[in-house]
Amino acid sequence: MNTELFDLKVGYVKLKNPIALAPMGGVTDSSFVNNHAKEAGLVTIGGYNIDESTKKAADHMLLRGRKEFVLQNPLMDIEEEISRIKCDCAVSVNVRSSTLTPLMELAQTIKDKGCILEIDAHCRQKEIIDAGAGETLLHNIQELVRWIKRIKETGVVLSVKIRTGIVDDISLVKQIERAGADIVHVDAMIAGNGADLDAIRKIRDSTSLFLIGNNSITDFLYAKDMFSRGADVVSVARGVLDNPSLIRELVQEISSYQGQCGWYNAPKHLCSGKGDLRGLAFCCVPIKPCALIHKIKQIGFSPQEFTDIKNKFAKGTMLEYGDSTCFGSLVWCCKITKPCFLRDGVLEMLQVSDQEYMLLKKELADFILENSKVATDEN
Repeated sequence: MNTELFDLKVGYVKLKNPIALAPMGGVTDSSFVNNHAKEAGLVTIGGYNIDESTKKAADHMLLRGRKEFVLQNPLMDIEEEISRIKCDCAVSVNVRSSTLTPLMELAQTIKDKGCILEIDAHCRQKEIIDAGAGETLLHNIQELVRWIKRIKETGVVLSVKIRTGIVDDISLVKQIERAGADIVHVDAMIAGNGADLDAIRKIRDSTSLFLIGNNSITDFLYAKDMFSRGADVVSVARGVLDNPSLIRELVQEISSYQGQCGWYNAPKHLCSGKGDLRGLAFCCVPIKPCALIHKIKQIGFSPQEFTDIKNKFAKGTMLEYGDSTCFGSLVWCCKITKPCFLRDGVLEMLQVSDQEYMLLKKELADFILENSKVATDEN
């Protein structure tokens, strides 16, 4: 398998593909990784309870039958767990704490190991919440922000795992980004009803953080749906328990898809009502009332300014050509997965592959958003 298909980097960490193992307390340790997740681009071990309050909470959770990791010496034990992982995956360590000090101590070790530290602001177990950790941090955003700022002083690559629908998702993610975190790991849970893909889309439109999407990923179609809403990586948890081959299957399918189209997490078209702002790369000239008009206004452009910025990017690239297309150049053409004989005829004439076309569209999307005039909040 081509290990250079994906260009996924966060700080000093490089991922070989966009499939991740999510943390599950008492389950995802080095042994689980070695048995079920060797093919993943990222593996997250934990959650580990690293201060006295969360360790006591874990003891109570064990008494009622939940699986938990019980570490006598968290710093030493986590370092040992990292060393036992026998694959070339990037490694993230998800931890729960009610105090900053053990997080600071662990951060330096995690950095020295070339790994990612992940703050668990996600766990909703009563004992963890009562201890002042997990989901409690979402209701104490000022403290979470303070922790992020202090932890980032160590230089560690830092992720924050959150759950949607608890507080204002957009405000939360923006504060996490401003505080200096590198990654937001989003459990987009709808109780009893799968993943909230619209929440992923809105978060993508509001932040430039590296985005890991999580919840209900059981096959490639689910994963592809989450990618198309803007996730850089998707993480799987319980799906692996039901299907131990799930990560290998997802890696194979997303790698094949990337090889075919060149942009594995390309957005849906905006006119579908499901696309994020990156979909502006596929939009036509803004000459009629449609979703495009709202979206370009959202990022501070007039219709003419949007037209100008796309034409500016196209100049000197293959997107400049295409007199026979609907609007006179490929810069206005749609996603390669949408059939269009006019576009495809031009690509064939120019000897531009589907992958090359989509990579140019990805660069165009980045160019548009980098030049946007206002913060990209989603209403």
